[in-house]
Amino acid sequence: MSSSLWSYVTPGIPDDLFERLPGIPMSPREVRLLLISALRLKADSVLWDVGAGTGTIPVEVGLLCPQGRIYAIERDEEVASLIRRNCDRFGVTNVEVIEGSAPECLATLNHPPHRVCIEGGRSIKAILKEVWQHLQPAGRIVATAASLEGLYQVSEGFAELQIRNIEVVQSAVNRLEKRGTNQTFAAIDPIFVLSGEKLD
Repeated sequence: MSSSLWSYVTPGIPDDLFERLPGIPMSPREVRLLLISALRLKADSVLWDVGAGTGTIPVEVGLLCPQGRIYAIERDEEVASLIRRNCDRFGVTNVEVIEGSAPECLATLNHPPHRVCIEGGRSIKAILKEVWQHLQPAGRIVATAASLEGLYQVSEGFAELQIRNIEVVQSAVNRLEKRGTNQTFAAIDPIFVLSGEKLD
C-alpha cells in the first residue's frame, strides 16, 4: 500500500507530514523505526497499539502491512479523531480506532493480536497483564518507557509474565537543525524500547 504523501515502501515518514495536536505525544521518526523493527511484523499481522497518540505507528504499520489489521486504542475522543484524520491523510484503511481506556476496553476486541505496542500509560503493568491474556502464541510485545519509573514498571511486568527473548534498547538520536546562521545537532528525548515474545 502506498500514499500520495509517502510513496515509499520503507517506514520512516517525516514527523511534519502528520497532523498534530498541542500536548499530544508523538513518537519521533527515529523511535518509530526502532518500534517497528522490534515488532517483527508479518504481512497479515494483527497489531494492537495501546495509547496510539497521534497515530504514527498505526499509519506506518497500515502502509507496511496492507493485509494486516491494526487496532489503535486511545481513551481521548479528540485524540481518537486525530488518529482517524492521520489515517485518512495517508489513505490507510486497515486501521480501526477504539475509543476506550486500557486495560478495561481490551477485553472487547474481537481479534487477538500477533503483535502489541504499548506506548506509555499510567497503568502499564495492568495493560501488560491484560494484553498477555489475548496475545497469540509466538506473539510479540513492544513497550516504551520515557522515565526510570516507567522502565522499572515495564521490566517488572515483563518478569512477572515470564516474557521470553527480551531485548532492551535506549535511543540516543540527534538531528541537525538550523539555528540562525548556524547548523547544530539537537537531541531527541531518549526513550527505552523493550520487547519480548510469548513462548510456551
